[in-house]
Amino acid sequence: MFHSLSHRQQGLLLTGGGALIISPDALLIKLIGLPDSEILVWRGLLTALGFVIIMLARHGAGTFAAYRRCGWTGISVALLFSFSTFGFVLGNQYTKGGNVLMILAGAPLIAALLSRLFLGERLPQRTWLAIWLCLLGTSLIVLDDAGAGSWIGNGFALLAATALAANFTLCRTRPGVDMSPMLTLSGLIVAATAALFGLAGGGIALPPADSLLLLVLLCLVLLPLGFTLIQRGPLYLPAAEVGLLMLLEVVVGTLWVWWVLDERPAPVALAGGALVLGTLLAKGLYERRLERRLRRRGAAKRELC
Repeated sequence: MFHSLSHRQQGLLLTGGGALIISPDALLIKLIGLPDSEILVWRGLLTALGFVIIMLARHGAGTFAAYRRCGWTGISVALLFSFSTFGFVLGNQYTKGGNVLMILAGAPLIAALLSRLFLGERLPQRTWLAIWLCLLGTSLIVLDDAGAGSWIGNGFALLAATALAANFTLCRTRPGVDMSPMLTLSGLIVAATAALFGLAGGGIALPPADSLLLLVLLCLVLLPLGFTLIQRGPLYLPAAEVGLLMLLEVVVGTLWVWWVLDERPAPVALAGGALVLGTLLAKGLYERRLERRLRRRGAAKRELC
């Protein structure tokens, strides 16, 4: 069924599905309740293991060849993904969560500019409109939590957004090469770096049983599966559109926190979420209609020939 979809529809399904899978990230981090350094160590180790398991399931004996195909570009992708992880976690530590999400919502815009500058990719006007509408919607979601914050925290959030956008743009330079295997290396980089800071601060302890179970669910299952799908997105879609679909995580993640922890969003946040979801849905339906129209024209031309 998946292969019967158009190239673009496959990209939308992979990226949107991946964003939905990782949407409980913020909720589970709240429930786990560990210091940032410990979360990063376990997050890095468990996600690396999860990515290896996925690679073995997908490629079997060809796993090592799949890693080799990524080359030096893959190493750069791993570093950029690590920077985005550190920027997100440290940004939340030094400034308000609303500031971080608002800056991260700019990732599609940054990706669009990078793709235009380095790849010469032009986006249709409807995509630019969707980017600005989703940026407005995300701003409404985090309005209550936003503030002046710390310049350091805002800087980390900007690092996360830029690294994420650069990651997706870089993947577009190797058409047809799946860069998701290199997320294994990214997990190891995150774990090793966080472990150094954790040891300097007094060491890393084994989490309590309930926290460990949530860590396994999040880091061994949800994050590897979700980010594997998202990282494959640039094989099918422009970098800006991959970043745009990742905004689903912000909206659905807010709903998870509301449902489980009863942290009710403000009415303006609900309006912002509706704007993001409505924009993405309207854009998807419009482009599906365009695809069908183009297929009908193509079929008509073949009949005339």
